[in-house]
Amino acid sequence: MPKGQRILWLVGLWAALLILMTGTAWAQTTYVVQPGDTLNKIARQWNTTVADIVAANGIINPNLIYVGQMLIIPDGAVPPTAPPPSAPPPTGTTYVVQPGDTLYRVAVRFGVTVQALAAANYIQNVNFITVGQVLVIPGGGGNVPPATPLPPPAPTNPPPAAGPNLLLNGSFEGGWYHPGNVPELQIPANWVFEWDEGPTGFGNAPWDVWVRPEVRVLPAAYLPPHEHDLFIFEGAQTVKAFKGNGAISYRLYQDVTLTPGSYTLKIGVFPDLVTAYVNGQKIRPSDPAAGEVRFMVGSGGSGWLSPVIGQKNVLAYTFTIVSTQTVRIGVGVRGKYAFENNGWFLDAWSLTRAQ
Repeated sequence: MPKGQRILWLVGLWAALLILMTGTAWAQTTYVVQPGDTLNKIARQWNTTVADIVAANGIINPNLIYVGQMLIIPDGAVPPTAPPPSAPPPTGTTYVVQPGDTLYRVAVRFGVTVQALAAANYIQNVNFITVGQVLVIPGGGGNVPPATPLPPPAPTNPPPAAGPNLLLNGSFEGGWYHPGNVPELQIPANWVFEWDEGPTGFGNAPWDVWVRPEVRVLPAAYLPPHEHDLFIFEGAQTVKAFKGNGAISYRLYQDVTLTPGSYTLKIGVFPDLVTAYVNGQKIRPSDPAAGEVRFMVGSGGSGWLSPVIGQKNVLAYTFTIVSTQTVRIGVGVRGKYAFENNGWFLDAWSLTRAQ
């Protein structure tokens, strides 16, 4: 055998022996987490189990995966024939949500069901859509809106100015106190703070329990300059309620005496929920309902709403009082999972008589 061929033969033999010694690690299957993914969804796609994926990746909390995370798929899993869509398809009829719209009204307008409309747009909370949101209308819709929504007519007179804020210390600029002398709780003056403890009902793992959050009234000087516009809605202070690696559920409220009439409760909230920090970047949870808020008015109020995580949100709730009475006014907040940072910034709350 010529010398050159012997060298090639020896190199090939060495490579084959190396493969036998190292097993199949070079052919290991991986998957990159996409928006909307959960371990249960990935396990179904690959015909495997959540337990096998958790074991293969050393995952401690199966509720915590993040977009861009690379997962090892266990041996024997069957790859999916095609990846599921991660966003509504761009084709077909679309509609831009207008002020006063509800999912029910849009469904009636197009002659489709609320369920079909929610499914076509991956909407989990059918009671919560936002002005400007683009909805995909599923096939078969009978009614067609104007091609371009007509703007409202220009008012002949400017609208009346909003009335005074009926909340005491509504923008959290007026001092704070420690309830029960607990140093971790720095509660804005004139407000009452309550929290939940015990099982969350959103999982059975040891970390699926409500824990007491920490609360701070933060002046601008305690925030980096580039975060002022993010977390301070008005004035020079904001409230931060947070917990690292803990699920939290709490309420902030005060009692207000109101005369008959309609009122609007408006809040500013920034859900700063972080599942992981990668190269200095915050990885947000893929579940839009991981953080929720609800308006409290007496013994009623709104259902749970899902503000946009990682953005400023201004939410409003209008209600009517039929007789003079003292009413409990406030907001409930919950971060349902034990994220690395379960943080909430609250600012610019107001209660005004509706015009």
